[in-house]
Amino acid sequence: MKNLQLSLKTKWFEMTKAGIKTEDYRLITHYWCNRLLLWDEESLTKSQWHYRIFDGHASPDAIIKAYIEAGIVTFKAFTQNTMTLGCPSSGDTERILILGHKGIEIRTGNPEWGAEPGKIYFVIKHGNKLN
Repeated sequence: MKNLQLSLKTKWFEMTKAGIKTEDYRLITHYWCNRLLLWDEESLTKSQWHYRIFDGHASPDAIIKAYIEAGIVTFKAFTQNTMTLGCPSSGDTERILILGHKGIEIRTGNPEWGAEPGKIYFVIKHGNKLN
């Protein structure tokens, strides 16, 4: 199983655990691009890919969407999302929540779930509880 581990603050962890919050938001940054995306190395090198996305001339989300449509970039294939409250020890089951992974999108998020209105994010969608 390919696992995507995400640390959450208490409010968001409790809402996710209760089944209220069904997605998480991550900024479109170098860090999250490396964690969530794969690129076709025959089309672009990693440095070319990052430069084109973050050179400041266009919005990164528009470039990534165009690359996805062109088949240059794809989302990594995860099977589960492991949500943690902070950084718990491996045996602290009260602070670890394992959910199915239902995909990633690039779009705005729900302000009631922590997204800034109108801001574009990587939206990580959660499935059913697996633990």
